[in-house]
Amino acid sequence: MNKLIMSLVASTALASPALAEMLELEKDELTFGFIKLTDMAPLAVAYEQGYFLDEGLFVTLEAQANWKVLLDGVIDGQLDGAHMLAGQPLAATIGFGTEAHIVTPFSMDLNGNGITVSNDVWERMLPHIPKMEDGRPQHPISASALAPVVQEFKDEGKPFNMGMVFPVSTHNYELRYWLAAGGLHPGYYSPENVTGQIDADVFLSVTPPPQMPATLEAGTINGYCVGEPWNQQAVFKGIGVPVITDYQLWKNNPEKVFGLNAAFVEENPNTTLAVTKALIRAAIWLDENDNANREEAVEILSRPEYVGADAEVIANSMTGFFEFEKGDKRDIPDFNVFFRHHATYPFYSDAVWYLTQMRRWGQISEPRSDSWYDEVARSVYKPDIYLQAARMLVDENLANEADFPWDSDGYKAPTPAADIIDGIVYDGRTPNAYLDSLPIGLKGDETIAGTEVKG
Repeated sequence: MNKLIMSLVASTALASPALAEMLELEKDELTFGFIKLTDMAPLAVAYEQGYFLDEGLFVTLEAQANWKVLLDGVIDGQLDGAHMLAGQPLAATIGFGTEAHIVTPFSMDLNGNGITVSNDVWERMLPHIPKMEDGRPQHPISASALAPVVQEFKDEGKPFNMGMVFPVSTHNYELRYWLAAGGLHPGYYSPENVTGQIDADVFLSVTPPPQMPATLEAGTINGYCVGEPWNQQAVFKGIGVPVITDYQLWKNNPEKVFGLNAAFVEENPNTTLAVTKALIRAAIWLDENDNANREEAVEILSRPEYVGADAEVIANSMTGFFEFEKGDKRDIPDFNVFFRHHATYPFYSDAVWYLTQMRRWGQISEPRSDSWYDEVARSVYKPDIYLQAARMLVDENLANEADFPWDSDGYKAPTPAADIIDGIVYDGRTPNAYLDSLPIGLKGDETIAGTEVKG
């Protein structure tokens, strides 16, 4: 019955003027996993707008309990692909945690995260935060304003705990970046100690995204870094205050990817192309005409089978604004970017940045050459598949040729100092020089032995 319904929907979708070129698919019934976050939107849109069906794909979307379950599902074949943390394919491929070769032909978005603290911590931070003329806090807020609060906790004999969603998540690395830029040490990993809390001023631990607000309200953590809508949920519930978005931390930073087992891609090249085409079309729809479709996207995402949060909460960040405190709603039009700025192209330099952060905090325990970073990036990120899918869409008049970086070597221009909170330029072509420029974190030949930095 489900297949019959899908066929009827497909016939309706294919009656539209934009008829996709049909590939000879190796597999047409697919199951994709996701976590309940707004940046899973390309999957929901590709399904709801019929873009998967246009490609002859019969897709089932399944919410997953957490990131580990999701990764395991892709590795063991229960899932054909998934909305993934960008660090997951990289970590799996180099053998940090579960070892498996996972690849991505499609980056799902830029930005979309925030760092939130409890009301108590916010009140303690306020005296250390500069004010604008109208009395509101000046953004972006540096973690240097948090440092006196962390010291207060130490003086009271209490640990300062913060949540992030997974050890190789963007959220872990963004939270660490923000803390270190403000002079706070977020702790190291070692092969013997995978807590990530060696020599830490602030103790980070894993909390699944939808559980973040409740965990904060319970007092188990004092703050967290997570994707939307779970920062805005804290504002909506009156239990916490977002202090910075990742757009303010690092303008147009990479976020999630669509991950597939490398064996699946090898065995199903046309199916992989078809999936990538559908996802590119969804990303275009999400950003086109200055976000004109975002209200519809909010309605889709608010459904229980997708994110399942109140539409009002999702709209706070999906429609060009971000609310820091009740009534303090500020314009951040690029808080969620799905296609602009080549958001969907899988840049090697994005992969290298994640690898540098793994090395910085000890998840990569030994020094690696610049060429190693490049080789790993190329083994996981697949811009050739992406551009092949994009070319097909352009030829079908479903995408504009000017919207794709055809001549890219896979590396973005260096991120300028003005676009990142600590003012340190990032150049993916020179990862070791970048690591050496960061004041806190491992560099050169340094390693962790016990609880000490050696080398």
